Amino acid sequence: MTGSAVDANQNHGRVRSEHRRTRSGEDFDIIIGFLGFWAVVLLVVTVWMEVTAQPALGWALGLLGVLLVLYGMLRLRRRLPARTATRKK
Repeated sequence: MTGSAVDANQNHGRVRSEHRRTRSGEDFDIIIGFLGFWAVVLLVVTVWMEVTAQPALGWALGLLGVLLVLYGMLRLRRRLPARTATRKK
């Protein structure tokens, strides 16, 4: 291959807009899963603290914060395209 043929096949790190939007939707799914995991952990800790009669206000406020962020992420995720099973090449 000549230098010009290699340059024609390379995108020099640029991503087409349709791939960028699909990828950002997948990134949102990862973040939503991460927040969901920590919401469950904080729920269990908050319930445990309440059951054992220990101060649970901080844990409950942390849970509230994570749930609010999770709700906002879910609302933003709805605006993005659906997740694809395979990437287009």
